[in-house]
Amino acid sequence: MVVLDKKTVSSFTVIAGIIGFMVAVQFQTFKEPEIRDTRDLWELREDLKQSQEMYTDLLSKIYTYEAKLEQYENERDDSRVLILQETLQELKKQAGLTELTGPGITITIEQSFNEAGRPAGSIPPNLLRWLVNELNSYQAIGISIDGHRVITTTVIREIQGRPKIDSYTIQSLPIEINVIADDAERLYNKLKASEAERQFFIDNLRLKISNPSKSVTIPAYDDPIRITHMEPDKSEKGGK
Repeated sequence: MVVLDKKTVSSFTVIAGIIGFMVAVQFQTFKEPEIRDTRDLWELREDLKQSQEMYTDLLSKIYTYEAKLEQYENERDDSRVLILQETLQELKKQAGLTELTGPGITITIEQSFNEAGRPAGSIPPNLLRWLVNELNSYQAIGISIDGHRVITTTVIREIQGRPKIDSYTIQSLPIEINVIADDAERLYNKLKASEAERQFFIDNLRLKISNPSKSVTIPAYDDPIRITHMEPDKSEKGGK
């Protein structure tokens, strides 16, 4: 069902009134007069001229209001397109497909030594996954590792002895992890109070957490997103 706004309803009312007036005039024109018309030829011509001018004016107003109705329809269609564009941008933002800037922290992972003095070679993928889960539990809204965006479908694994994020190989230590949250102070305090630093130290790694910053930027996700088990809706329901 189409819902018309107030301007459109008003325009329809005016047009209906004009058409009703024209019908009434036409009815009176063809109605048999009860009193004999005693006007001369020049008076009749003047009256005819005035009637023609009135008729032309009414047609002009009808065309004007029809143009306004068409404009309202176009504006409504444009507003639909604008809403769809805004929704698309919001969905892209939520999916991690746009660059994000906001308050957050920077975590640096670098080599350390345990009691045996063995240096760390690389970061174990399971430890990196654990850290990402911890950050998400502290309401992180955006994470990037070694310059690559982490999204819902991101896979962190080890291939040929090297940790990888999706299709990217994590470079040698140190690496940076940028994290954005609505409350960067709370994120910092939660992480400092967690087991994160001890867990990384066990694997011969040092975790350095920066103080909260008002502006941290993480890039957009740039790997192709593959969508499976989906196909276009071929039904004609819903109109435009």
